[in-house]
Amino acid sequence: MRGELCIGSASFLSLVALILLIFMHVGQISTSSVPRNIAMMKVNMTGYGAGLAAATAPDPVQGLYTDNASTPLSQHLGLRNFYEFGLYRYCAYVNSSHGTCSPRVTADKLQPYEAVISDMPEQYTIITDALISELPPTTFSNSQYLGEFSRAAYYLLLLGSVASGLAFLVGLFRHALGFLASTVFAIFGSLFLLIGSVIWTVIIKKAQGINTVMIHTTPPTPLGITVSLGDGLLLAWAAWACLVVSVLPYMISCCTYRG
Repeated sequence: MRGELCIGSASFLSLVALILLIFMHVGQISTSSVPRNIAMMKVNMTGYGAGLAAATAPDPVQGLYTDNASTPLSQHLGLRNFYEFGLYRYCAYVNSSHGTCSPRVTADKLQPYEAVISDMPEQYTIITDALISELPPTTFSNSQYLGEFSRAAYYLLLLGSVASGLAFLVGLFRHALGFLASTVFAIFGSLFLLIGSVIWTVIIKKAQGINTVMIHTTPPTPLGITVSLGDGLLLAWAAWACLVVSVLPYMISCCTYRG
């Protein structure tokens, strides 16, 4: 492999990784078209009204949801249909495009249960707490566990993003020491991204235990809460793959380049 092609491929791969990570970070920073389509985790609450109605029958469920996209969050003013969680905030949507977002916080903790019950009218918050406590325990409602691990994963992904950027920038300087530094940054960046992505994958998989929870009715009724992974996590894994592959050409360039 010619030296130019080798370092060129390494720079391209680290640049692609950096771009993917930038998109991951912008997920849910606003409700505009690109950010709202990128999230680390998604929660679909559209079926919860039916589940709650089955659990409280024959009492009707009224006023659980709001159809006003601009209604403030966490004020017990109405549940939204969709909740999407990013690294800096979460957004809640009444449909596929209209919603509002929580305040932006660095290393925002993933606490989906707190997000949804804080939007429900207070009487349904009390009922939901009682209902969840009677059902098999799930990670979805364990806000401390999800919050602590998601926050740790954020810092790992941030370090991986910084290392990816440094690998690309330092590699632009055509010098053996620069290629060595890029190799080191790519290795450490890959490690940080790997651990951060694994943590996010594990906590989402555990939170998905809520998907199969059934309410003790006759016949059993699904609780109606569905958790799914978002595109942001897929971007993190893709960035990790690109950065891992860039290590070899960076290493070859380090060992063979003659300035």
